[in-house]
Parts: sequence; structure tokens; C-alpha cells
Amino acid sequence: MPPRISPSRLTQPSTCECFRSRPRNPPAVRDFHASARHEVTRLRRGMYDWLKGPGKVFRKPLRGSTNYLSAYNKTGDLVRVRKDNRDDRTKPGEGIEEDETAASERDQNDQSLTDDDRDMRAREREMARQTRKAEDEETEARGGVPRERSIDMRPYPLNQHFTSQPVLSEALREQLNVQVAVEERDLSSVAASFGVDIRRVAAAVRLKTIEKQWEDEGKPLAKPYSDAILSMLPTTPFQPETANPITPHEPINDLPVHPHTRQQLFYPASESRQFTREDAAKVFSAKLLPADQRIPLPMLVDLEKWKLEGLDRQQRQARQVQRDRDAREEAAAKETARVEWEERTQRVVKGRRWDFAFQDISAEKVGRDGRGREAVGYRYGMPHVDRKRGVVKIPTSVA
Repeated sequence: MPPRISPSRLTQPSTCECFRSRPRNPPAVRDFHASARHEVTRLRRGMYDWLKGPGKVFRKPLRGSTNYLSAYNKTGDLVRVRKDNRDDRTKPGEGIEEDETAASERDQNDQSLTDDDRDMRAREREMARQTRKAEDEETEARGGVPRERSIDMRPYPLNQHFTSQPVLSEALREQLNVQVAVEERDLSSVAASFGVDIRRVAAAVRLKTIEKQWEDEGKPLAKPYSDAILSMLPTTPFQPETANPITPHEPINDLPVHPHTRQQLFYPASESRQFTREDAAKVFSAKLLPADQRIPLPMLVDLEKWKLEGLDRQQRQARQVQRDRDAREEAAAKETARVEWEERTQRVVKGRRWDFAFQDISAEKVGRDGRGREAVGYRYGMPHVDRKRGVVKIPTSVA
């Protein structure tokens, strides 16, 4: 039996409260006048006040305009409309078409101007009037709402680096399909005329073809969804009834990076030599075309050259039509020659599900450097030696 502990050694509690029932941390005093329930109610009330006030404009967006937060101020007013009205009030003479007679008389009285300067000023005034007229017609077509500015294209006010890019409108896509599928114009000519990338033109025509095929088959289309999305995004319009029916959509002549230009080269050239883009292309590869010919639409360079030569618009169009016709005939001749060559050199064995094509290949056709295009395994490529050890990279002679 264990020994007993003397009662004098135990600490007596100051109260009769049980140790288990005594709370370790006393409860904090609750502030009933600022509870979480009242906080949520205040936020909800503020949200409904905003929906009934400045946020009311987002329920029914303006026709022909985006519906982004950055385009409106805190009171729910469209910023560019207020700015345009304020400019009209402060500067009543700005935006009004200037009298051509008064401007011409002022230029004639100015003795410091030459005849070329007067003609240039007259052309500038005419271009300014045409631009202003086109802007007024576009604003009237959009229901009196001016075109969006760059700051109005930001759907997220806190992200100043993201800008919403415009998409093709339904009218523009329909016109592209008519130009290519109905009138059978060349893709490059249509892309240059409408300011749309040639790949986007081809994609729009393919989608329009599928859409019309579904309509013929009686399949339902998500037209309401498409209309809702287009009403919320900036679009590139097509307005044939205005002075400027075509609005450029994007840059169409960006130079793609060719794989041959990705290697590091040292090429010496004398200072007296005129080193052109053709010479630079030959340095990378003997068959590489210069930049003027590798751009998606090299015809634009020729059109600008013809314009500098003094040819009028009708002559330039006639030359371009003749060049397009020659290009189509050349492409058709190449396709015919390719088909005839395949019929002569390939043997086709009919299968149950696939046809097998066999062609004679010589393993000795590798070229002088072993990199011939007709060599076996050429399609798998070979690495460059520009960063390989033990290879002389600095030039050893001057061309």
C-alpha cells in the first residue's frame, strides 16, 4: 500500500471552482455594434448602390462600343464622349472644315512659300478633311459614340499592360469570303486590300465555308452567343457606304525568322563594298532569298516602287492584275509538272485501307558536303557547327 501524502503539502485553491471547468483564456469582449453581420450588410448595400448608380451602364452596353471599366469614370459617364464634348466647347473652331478659298488666299499672299509648298499644303488640307469626314461618318454609324482610344481597350484597370486586340467583324468576314470563294481572288491580293494577315484570311474563309455548309444541312448555329461576344470586344468594321470602307486590321508584312538565319556567322566585307540584303541572304545560304522576297506580300514593295516611278492608280492595278495572272499560271504549271513526275517515278500499291507509294532512292546522293537535299535522312536535319569546339569561327579571308 503506497504511503499517504500529508494534506499540508497540497496547495489549496482560492475558490471552489473546478480546475477542469476553469477557462484557460478569458473570452474577449464582443463588440455588438460592429459585428461581421453588419459588415457584410454594409458591403452588400454598397454593391447594390453601385449597381443602381454608376454600374447601371454595364447592364445595357452602348451599341458599337466596348463595355470595359477603364472607359468609364466613377460617375458612370463615358470618358471619351465627355472629353470630345469638352473639346468642342473650349475650341469651337477645331474640327470644322476649313474654307479652301481662304486657306488658298492666305498661302498665295505668303511670299515665303514656293509653288511646291502651296501644293503640299493643299494636299495636307484635303487629306485632313477626308480623315475628319471619315471619322464623323464612323461616329455617326456607331450611334454617336467615338471610336475607342488605346486606354479604353484595357479590360482590367489594375493591369495597364494588357490591351484587348480587335477581332474581325461579321461584315468583314463575310466580305473576305465573298472576295475569295465567290469572286475567286488571290489570297495575297485580298490580304493586301483589306489589311488582314493572309493566314487569318484563309482561316476566316474556311470557317465561313463550314458555316454555310451547316446552314445548308440545317444544323443550328450559335448566333446569339457570337453576337454577344462581338458586342463586348473591339472589332474591325467593314463599311462600304462610307468614304473609307476598309480599316487596316493588323500588320501584314512582318518578316518571318528563317532557320538559316539563326546561326552565328562572322563575314568580313571591305568598307568600299556595298553590302545589300541580297548579299546578307547569300552569306547565310546560297539559296536563301533576300528580305524583300521573303515577306508574306512582296507585291507591296513593287506597288510602292511603281508609285515612286510616277504610275497612276489604274496603271499600277493593271500591272498587279497581270502579275497575279502570271503567278497563277506558273503555279498551275508547277503543279502539273509535279503530278507528272510522281506518276513517272513512284509506284503506287493499292491497299485495303491505304495506298503505299514507293520511290527509288540512292544513298550516294549526299552532295559535296554530305548535306544534300536528296540524301537519305535529310529531313531529320543536322546541327550547326557555329558553337562547336575545335572549329575555326573567325574569318580567314576577305571576300
